[in-house]
Amino acid sequence: MTDPICPLCGRPIPADVPQSQHHLIPKLKGGKGGPTVRLHQICHNEIHATLTEAELARDFATIAALRAHPRLAKFIRWVQKRPPGFKSRTPGPRRRR
Repeated sequence: MTDPICPLCGRPIPADVPQSQHHLIPKLKGGKGGPTVRLHQICHNEIHATLTEAELARDFATIAALRAHPRLAKFIRWVQKRPPGFKSRTPGPRRRR
């Protein structure tokens, strides 16, 4: 069986690598039971370090929109150079609240 592919960075997600389900519309904003995608944990962390729940619900409820965000696009270019099993603390500053 092949590893699933992370829709954000396009790298395989090995079974032994931290991973999680991302609600495209945050649960707190009406997305409970809505569509989810499996991501590397590092990719999921970067999404939530970059965008608020309101921004995710309003403007970034698709993978295409997430990939187009300038900070996430920069992160994707960076993480694509790493092996699929790469894990790290979320790079860069967290978003301001």
